[in-house]
Amino acid sequence: MARFKEAENRLLNKSVCMSCYATNPPKALKCRKCGYMKLRAKAKESRKS
Repeated sequence: MARFKEAENRLLNKSVCMSCYATNPPKALKCRKCGYMKLRAKAKESRKS
């Protein structure tokens, strides 16, 4: 994780398209790349075990 709260917020506060996996602004309603309407929040935790 990032050290500073501002940097962490900038890196993790995004939406991800479930179709093309493009990153979008957190309040986006549709994907900027493909126009798909289903977005999810970017994962806040590492997927490593």
